[in-house]
Amino acid sequence: MLKDSTIAVIGGGTMGEAIIQIAIDKHLVAPGQITASDIVPGRCQDLAARYGIHATTDSAAAVAQADVVILSVKPQALPAVLDVLQGKVRPEAIVLSIVAGARIATLVEGLGHAAIIRSMPNTPAQIGEGMTVWTATAETSQGQREQVKAILQAMGKEVYVSKEEQLDMATAVIGSGPAYVFLFMEAMVDAAVYLGFSRPVAKQLVLQTVLGSVRFAAESGTHLAELRNMVTSPGGTTAEALYEMEKGSLRAVVLEGIRAAFLKSRSLGS
Repeated sequence: MLKDSTIAVIGGGTMGEAIIQIAIDKHLVAPGQITASDIVPGRCQDLAARYGIHATTDSAAAVAQADVVILSVKPQALPAVLDVLQGKVRPEAIVLSIVAGARIATLVEGLGHAAIIRSMPNTPAQIGEGMTVWTATAETSQGQREQVKAILQAMGKEVYVSKEEQLDMATAVIGSGPAYVFLFMEAMVDAAVYLGFSRPVAKQLVLQTVLGSVRFAAESGTHLAELRNMVTSPGGTTAEALYEMEKGSLRAVVLEGIRAAFLKSRSLGS
């Protein structure tokens, strides 16, 4: 889908670089078909040297010949980027945004371009294990959607939704989700250290336990509650631990945290 296409990545930060690396490693395009832009000249030089791509501080020049334009800037930088790119995107190009909270209407108006795909990936996309939720305007063609799907699938799993408001939900669940998991893992490591394990051993134990649990859940297809019950013997150690966690309102705290992230994402867009 992309072998004859040119890609412009606007924003050379962590996610922008991840997309560049994955596109090259998965042979979606050759390095010479990618142009990255960043406001920091040193960052442009670094990306060009590391991946063999074109790089520039001029975003308008980066999109001039691009078939696919990827917006990967911070939300607070988006207005300035839209000002620079207003009317500069080729009419036949597709724009993929991974900017948190950025509404499609904002992108359409700011760019003067109607073929927009808005997405919310998460950081595991950097190793090809991400989860991305996306939606598209009616002006995008099936071919353009397939081009974008090829990029998103190279980053991990992807799910299309028909309603844009579900992107704010996705931001709260998957965009911020890795941080929730990391916090819980950090707490488990601290508990293991408290019990007497060295920190390196505690980290190893927790990482493999979480990794194995996720893979088991994904491959078994069993309801999560059933999997939990499989580990929870009546009157046993797991039951005792879960009792304390539930007494501390773990579920309610997680729900409220995700709800807060959703409301924040929605407010960013407005």
